[in-house]
Amino acid sequence: MHDSDPPFRPLRRPDGYLPLEDLGLIGDGTTAALVGLDGTIPWMCLPRFDSEPVFCGLLDHTRGGHFTVTPQNLREARQRYEPDTGVLHTELRSDTGLVRVTDALVLRSGADLSDDAPSGRGELVRSVLVLDGEVRLDVAVEPRGGAQAHQLYSGLEVQPGLAGPRLHLRSNRPLSGLRTVHELRQGDRLDLVLSWGRFHRHHRFDPDAMLRQTEDAWRRWMRSCDYAGPQEALVRRAAITLKMCDDWANGSLAAAPTSSLPAPIGGIRNWDYRYAWIRDAAFAVFALRRIGFHGEADAFLGWVLDAFERSRRPRIMYTLDGDLVPDETEDAELEGYRGSSPVRWGNGAADQRQHDVYGEILDCADQWLRRGGEIQPAMWASLAGLADAAGHAWHRPDQGLWEIRSEGRPFTYSAGLCQVALDRAAQIAERFRLPGDIGGWRDAADRLRDLILEQSWDEDAQTLSVYLDGGGVVDASLLNLPLRHVVPAGHPRMVATTRAVATRLSAGDGLLYRYLHDEHPDGLAGDEGAFVLCSFWMVDNLIGQGRLEEAEELYASLCSRASPLGLLSEQIDPTTGAFMGNFPQAFSHIGIIASGVNLERARGGSR
Repeated sequence: MHDSDPPFRPLRRPDGYLPLEDLGLIGDGTTAALVGLDGTIPWMCLPRFDSEPVFCGLLDHTRGGHFTVTPQNLREARQRYEPDTGVLHTELRSDTGLVRVTDALVLRSGADLSDDAPSGRGELVRSVLVLDGEVRLDVAVEPRGGAQAHQLYSGLEVQPGLAGPRLHLRSNRPLSGLRTVHELRQGDRLDLVLSWGRFHRHHRFDPDAMLRQTEDAWRRWMRSCDYAGPQEALVRRAAITLKMCDDWANGSLAAAPTSSLPAPIGGIRNWDYRYAWIRDAAFAVFALRRIGFHGEADAFLGWVLDAFERSRRPRIMYTLDGDLVPDETEDAELEGYRGSSPVRWGNGAADQRQHDVYGEILDCADQWLRRGGEIQPAMWASLAGLADAAGHAWHRPDQGLWEIRSEGRPFTYSAGLCQVALDRAAQIAERFRLPGDIGGWRDAADRLRDLILEQSWDEDAQTLSVYLDGGGVVDASLLNLPLRHVVPAGHPRMVATTRAVATRLSAGDGLLYRYLHDEHPDGLAGDEGAFVLCSFWMVDNLIGQGRLEEAEELYASLCSRASPLGLLSEQIDPTTGAFMGNFPQAFSHIGIIASGVNLERARGGSR
């Protein structure tokens, strides 16, 4: 549960790894790092989110590498964020003393985080203050593959042996090498600054100023947040988490800043999520705009249109700068988180056929235009072509929302998003008097909505079906039909479908599976955990059906599952409550925001 003043807790390392709940996120809009409850940084890719990781202990605790700052004989620890910022404090208690480590990927002085421009300095600050007693503090900078260090007047020059740029490590205390021990007592400081990408090494060393400027930049950005609904502190934290998954220069959003975190532990469902999915941008736009972050919403929409224009064909995902996602490869040198192999880089789903992308792009275009954006004639011609393509594709097999790796089927959700494509194209063309088959698109959208309600309905099971040809198999993607305005939430068949999903996909205590693998084979071995976002979709459906008390109860239950830092993973183990899958997951934090906004509106808010 999110806690701004959490208690100390003992360290756990099952199989040699910290639980995901014991990790905090820091970021600067270009890359991100995870900071452990034990003072380690086991994950950081440089210089960008999707670069190879310099510190990769998250995926192999013995060979992956880490940046450690921790007292010897560590007993317990706690973490908290500086309020309304991306600056993280970790307090570590040993047998002899208590230290606080303040971590941040620091930002430029005066940085405007609402601007579509880089704000990071390319520097990590780790600032240690001894709060009580005395400690022997271990400091170790160990990139994956080792490193060579050269002593300079201004610190150490570090060349990672395997991947990453040349690094420069500076400190207010002497550093004899990459592994040092510092004897400190109450009131003593140790400041460490790790830099990359700078053309000169001799510049002012002032970690306090860098941290202060970073806090100020975050707080200026958070002044735009005007949310005043349920779980306000967690919603504000979710907005910051999304911002730390955002590529500020490009406007794109990484699905997660990590790769290959398994769901479940020991399984093979380990994917690289450091890329931008079109559908994630569409959901994020809705969530962030509703709490005051219009600039980020517009940037996401602009990125979607830019990426589509550059690729000349609709793709489900792109790199953060809008290029093609690398081919999927397996890294045999890393054992994987808690021994869960394989570790993967790139993503093999990038070239899948997923017909929902037509609706995602046209929905983004519609939102872009409603915000005062402009679309040139050549772009509109391409978008109109997507509507025409959706009108032909809806009944054809694809891999669906969940990117199954088995033979495709005609999915109801995919047909629903083709309906969205037709509907939005008709609305755009009519509103802005653009050329196109307005009447034909509108008629086709209406027919497709009716067809979904009739053809995918299974009378015996009393539910819409995951497959367009019926059969009564359900999956949680059906909960999206009202959210995308394909089917009203209160339609009798949607109400029945909500009931079927809640019953048949229940993982207990409000959690939902995406689907059941014995009913809905996806081409991969093994099961998985409960998918967090699906339960937030259930909240939204309950709101749409006027069942507010149930929605509020479920929302509160889901929010209570966040870590003490207010972070959520992709999935949750329904038996233990442990986090699973890539972390933190943008989708899950979008759910926190969107459902909170919907509850606020339903209770009489004005959004």
